[in-house]
Amino acid sequence: MMRHFGLLTCLAAGTCLFSPSVMAEPVALLHARLVDGTGAAAKPDMTIIIDHGQIVSIGQAPEHGVRTLDLHGKTVMPALISDHSHVGLVDGMTTASRNYTRATILAALEQYRRYGVLTVTALGLNKSPLFDQLRREQHQGVNPGADLFGVDQGIGAPGGMPPEAMVDKMGHDQIFRPHTPQEARQAVDRMADEGTDFVKIWLDDLHLTNPAKPPLPLLGAPVWQAAMAEAHKRHLRVAVHIHDLDLAHQALAHGADILAHGVRDKPVDTALITQLRTSGAWYIPTLSLDESTYYFAEHPEVLSQSVVYDAMSPALRNTVADENWRKSTLAKPASAAAHGALAMNERNLLALYRRGVHIGFGTDSGATPLRLPGFAEHRELVLLVQAGLTPLQAINLATQQAAALLGLQDRGVLAVGKRADLLVIDGAPDRTISDIDLISQVWQRGTPVSDGLVPKGKTP
Repeated sequence: MMRHFGLLTCLAAGTCLFSPSVMAEPVALLHARLVDGTGAAAKPDMTIIIDHGQIVSIGQAPEHGVRTLDLHGKTVMPALISDHSHVGLVDGMTTASRNYTRATILAALEQYRRYGVLTVTALGLNKSPLFDQLRREQHQGVNPGADLFGVDQGIGAPGGMPPEAMVDKMGHDQIFRPHTPQEARQAVDRMADEGTDFVKIWLDDLHLTNPAKPPLPLLGAPVWQAAMAEAHKRHLRVAVHIHDLDLAHQALAHGADILAHGVRDKPVDTALITQLRTSGAWYIPTLSLDESTYYFAEHPEVLSQSVVYDAMSPALRNTVADENWRKSTLAKPASAAAHGALAMNERNLLALYRRGVHIGFGTDSGATPLRLPGFAEHRELVLLVQAGLTPLQAINLATQQAAALLGLQDRGVLAVGKRADLLVIDGAPDRTISDIDLISQVWQRGTPVSDGLVPKGKTP
C-alpha cells in the first residue's frame, strides 16, 4: 500500500514549506512524466528517488517504508539555469548603484527560485566584496533563493557601454573603465584575485539599439584585447557583450569564449559559424532582451495573469497600466529597432543551432525594470520555440546546455547522481512550452522549497 508523505502533501496543497533537515531521509516521486533535460522524449509513469539532495534512482520501485509522493498527471523536469542575468541593479522603476544591497539581491534570487530558475549567472556590474560573499553563501545554501555565479565588475568603455544613464551613479566598484592596456590588465587581475567566475567585456556602441541617439564610445582594440589576453593568462573565460556581426567576428578572433548576446544587425555568415565551431565558444542569444523593450506596452492584458503580475514591482504594474506610458514606449525608435533585432536574433539562433554551435541560455533579466527575474526566463523558452526550436530542444538549452556552459556537472539533467534541482509542473512543457508557467512545486537540493506559481487562469 502506498504511503504518502504528509508534509509533501501539504506542500502540494500550497499550505507549507520545508526546512532542509526535513528531507534527510529518502523520498520517492511516483507516476511522474519525466523530461530529463537531455532533449530525449518524455518518459511516462516514472519513479524518482531522492536522498540527501541527490537523485539516487530513476525507474526503480522504492523500498518498503520509503516516503512517497504521487505525481500522477504532472511533469518533472530539471530546474532552469540562467547563463546571463543581473542582480542588485533594479528596485521598483529605478536602476541605480544604490540598489546593490544584500536585501535586494536575495529578494531577486528568491524570485528566480519561485519561477524555477535555481542557478543564476550575474554577468557583470557586481560590487565586491558583497557579491563574492553572497556567491559563497548561495553555493553553500545559507540563504533561500537561487545558486549564484557570475562576473564581479566587468570592463566597459570610458563614457560608453554600459552607459551611466542605465545604472545611476555606477562607479569603479561596479565596473572598470580602463583607458590603457595596462589598466585593463590591472582590472582583470583585480577580478581574478576576487574570485570572479568569468571576465565580462562590453563591445557595443548602442547605435542600432537606440538609433535616435549618437553612438557611444567603444573600447579601443588594444585595451579590450589586453584584457582578454590577461583573463586567459589567469585561466578565466571571457564573455563579450556584442550586438553586431562585425564585433562578434573581432571578439572571437581574439579568443572570446562566450558571446553574451545574439547577433542582431545582420544574418550570421559562414565565417562566424566556423569561428564558433572551431573555437568551441558559446553563444547566448538573449532573445527576450529586445522583446522586453515593447512587450508590456503591446500586451497590457498580461497584467491579468498572476505569472506576470507577481513578478512585477507595484511601481512597474502602475507604469504598465498607464496608457500614456504604453503609447510613448511604442512610439520610440528603440521599440521599432527592438522588433527588428528580435526577428534577426531568432533567425540567427536557428541557423547557429542547426550548424551545431554551442548555445547557452540567458535573458539579461534583472538589468532593467522590464526584464523580470524568472518571468524573463519563461518568455525566453517561448521565444526559442517561436524561433523554430522544438519545446524539448528549448528545454535542453535551458537545462543541460546552460549547465555545460558554466562547467557544472552536478545539475541540468535528471539522472542518477545529479543534484535534485527539479520542477514539478501541472502540464507538459515538452509539448506546449508555455506550460512552464504551471509550476506547482520547486525542489532545490532535494528539498521542496516553494509551492510554485499560481495556476493558469487565476488572476490577481
